[in-house]
This record gives sequence, structure tokens and C-alpha cells, in this order.
Amino acid sequence: MAKNIALQKIESHEKLCRIMQNETNKKIDGLKAQMQRNEKAILGMIGMVVLGMGTIIIELFGRV
Repeated sequence: MAKNIALQKIESHEKLCRIMQNETNKKIDGLKAQMQRNEKAILGMIGMVVLGMGTIIIELFGRV
């Protein structure tokens, strides 16, 4: 009797752990996608800054 109860508790705990693991994996995948979007945005901004600074440098050399 006690053995069955212990086995049932272990199985329910394992089931809960699997559910939590699946939820954690979904959250990690979502964060990964969000980080990839942020990386693209940051690289775009860096490109704009470099282009702007290049334009300023060209304008300054053009005035000399």
C-alpha cells in the first residue's frame, strides 16, 4: 500500500517536472528569437552610425 502511494507520488512529480521542462524550453526558445531580433536591430543601428560618421568625415575632408 505505502509502496503504491510512493510510486504514485514519484510519477506525479516526474509528470510535473516534464511539464515544467517543456514550459522552460518554450520560454528559452522565445528568448532566443527575441535576442536574434535585437541583434539584427543593433547591427542595423551600428551600420547607420558608421554610415553617418563616414558621411561627416567625407564632408570634413571636402572642406579642407
